[in-house]
Amino acid sequence: MQLQCNFLPQDDGRCGWYETLPPAPPSTPLRGSVQADWVVLGAGLAGLAAARRLAELQPDAAVVLIDAKRVGFGAAGRNSGFMVDLPHDLTSHSYTSNHEADHKIIRLSRDAIDYTREIVQRHAIECDWREQGKLHGAANARGVHALESFAKGLSSLGEPYRLLSAQEMKTVTGSDFYQAGLHAPGCVLVQPAALTRGLGRTLPENVQLFEDSPVLNIEVGKPHTLTTAHGRVQAPRMILANNAYASNFGQLGLKGRLLPIYTYASMTRPLTTEELARLGGEESWGLIPADPLGSTVRRLANGRICVRNSFTYNPDVHASASTLQRVLKTHRKSFERRFPMLPQVEFEYTWGGALCLSRNGGSQFGEIAPGVFSAVCCNGLGLTRGTISGKLIAEYALGMDSDLLSIMLEQPKPCRNPPEPFLGIGVRSSLAWKEWTAGVEL
Repeated sequence: MQLQCNFLPQDDGRCGWYETLPPAPPSTPLRGSVQADWVVLGAGLAGLAAARRLAELQPDAAVVLIDAKRVGFGAAGRNSGFMVDLPHDLTSHSYTSNHEADHKIIRLSRDAIDYTREIVQRHAIECDWREQGKLHGAANARGVHALESFAKGLSSLGEPYRLLSAQEMKTVTGSDFYQAGLHAPGCVLVQPAALTRGLGRTLPENVQLFEDSPVLNIEVGKPHTLTTAHGRVQAPRMILANNAYASNFGQLGLKGRLLPIYTYASMTRPLTTEELARLGGEESWGLIPADPLGSTVRRLANGRICVRNSFTYNPDVHASASTLQRVLKTHRKSFERRFPMLPQVEFEYTWGGALCLSRNGGSQFGEIAPGVFSAVCCNGLGLTRGTISGKLIAEYALGMDSDLLSIMLEQPKPCRNPPEPFLGIGVRSSLAWKEWTAGVEL
C-alpha cells in the first residue's frame, strides 16, 4: 500500500513562541538508509510521547522519530500553552456534559500533566512551567451566562473553581474589558515551543530524531518504508502522530474524517517598564474566552502579550499570507478592546497553526492496519490529549493494558464527513456564524 504525503508543513507565519527562543543547534536530517524497530511520524506532543514511551518500555529497541520541520516549530509549539485538565470543547458552549465521560477525560488530561511534569522536573526543561490555573473571561451578558453554566457543571463534578467579579478580573488582567470571570486551578501554563523543544532534546538514547526531513512517500508493508528526499527509514511497526496531516491517508481510512482547522495568534513586543505600570495586573496569566470562538489571551512574564482568535478551514493544511494579514487586523482590534491603555504596543509576530478536529469530537486511536498505529485528532487539546495519546498508543502497541487505555479505546472514532464542496461550505459557514455570534468576545 502506497501513501502519498500530498500536504507537508509550511512556515505559516512567524511564531512568537519559537522565534523568541535561543537558536536551536543544527538539525540532523535523514540521510541514507536506516533500519529500526519502530518509526514514529511526527515530532509533536503525541510523537514525542510515543517515542519516549516506546524507548522507556523497550530500552534495547531502535526507535526513529521523524519530522518535516524542527521540533517546536510545528503545531505543538504554536498553540497558546494551556495544559487543560477539564473537559473543554472548542466548538460549543457545552464545557461539561456527561459526568462519567467528563471524569474520564479529566483522568486522561491529568495523567498527561503528571507525565509531562515529571519529565520537565527530571531534565530541568526551561519552559516557563506555571501551575497557576486558567481564567475564563466573559465580556457580555451571554458570556456571563456561559460562565454560570460552566460553574454549575464544575460543581456537579466536584471540581474546584472561583468566580471573579469585574473588579477582580481587572486586578488580575489590568483590563476593565471583562464583566466576570472564573478561575480553574488545575491548568498548567507553559511556553509551548520551549516545552516541545525540551522534550525533543531529552529523549532516551535509543531514539534517533531526524528533523527537517519531510516524508514524501510511505509504503505500508513488511517492513514499512518511509522515504524522504535524501533517505529512507524501514521498520516493522509505525506510529502515525502527524495529526492534521494524516488526512492525506485515505487508504488507511483517515481521509474524509478529519478537519484541518487553523487558528491564529499574534504576540507583542516586550512592554516597557512604563507600559507595564500603566497596564497593572499580574505579571503572568492565561485567559480562555467564555465564548469558544472568542479571544484567548496570555500575558507572559517576559512582558509580552499574546492574542489568539480566528478559525479557518484549510484542507491544504496551510495558512496563506493574505489570511495572516487579515487575522492580524482582527488581532489588533481585539487587543485594543482589551488594552486601550497600550495604544503604541505593536505585534511583533503573527502565525497560524493547524488543529485536527472531527465533527463528533472523536479521535483516531488504535491499530488501523497491520503494524500501523494511530494517535491523531486531538480536537484542539494537543498539549494534554496529544501527550496522553502518544504515551498510551505506545503502551497499546506493546500489548499493555490499563484503565487509561480502556478509556482511550472507548472514545468515539471520527465520523465520516460529507463530500466536498458541501463539507467546505458547511464548515466555513459554521465558523463564520459562530465568530459573528461571539461578538465583542472576539
